Amino acid sequence: MSQRPLVSIVMGSDSDLETFQEAATMLTTFSVPHEVRVLSAHRTPEAVRTYVANAPRRGIKVFIAGAGGAAHLAGVVAARTTLPVLGVPMESTHLKGLDSLLSTVQMPKGVAVGTLAIGKAGAANAGLLAVQILALSNPQLARKLEGFKREQAATVLAKDRNVRGRG
Repeated sequence: MSQRPLVSIVMGSDSDLETFQEAATMLTTFSVPHEVRVLSAHRTPEAVRTYVANAPRRGIKVFIAGAGGAAHLAGVVAARTTLPVLGVPMESTHLKGLDSLLSTVQMPKGVAVGTLAIGKAGAANAGLLAVQILALSNPQLARKLEGFKREQAATVLAKDRNVRGRG
């Protein structure tokens, strides 16, 4: 994106990119500039520290972070910033993401991570929640959100009319 990013999407592995594309798509839908990075809480802890420390100076307002397995990335980011951190547990092979969910949601008192659903739905909703956070101080974005909600309602009501018409 050409503008300074407001949202940072940080994932533990490039294998998570397909899932986090859902967050990026949601942000793009609302024209929210964002950036995407691959950093590991365990393999690149210094790079995570430096990146998170410098993010506010570059204009970042919200982090979306996620990883699989131990899923420490969101917590490590949250431990190093006062900005909101939205955690997305990744679906895993063996436990279907339950391990990631528990690791992300069970943060100790004082280290807040807003945890979303496992996988793609969680990533999409993390993007939407980031938009909602930014809309608190951006009336234009708030109007876009209102339109989005109206479109969702209209779509459901049209489906309802279609189903009732078949009966």
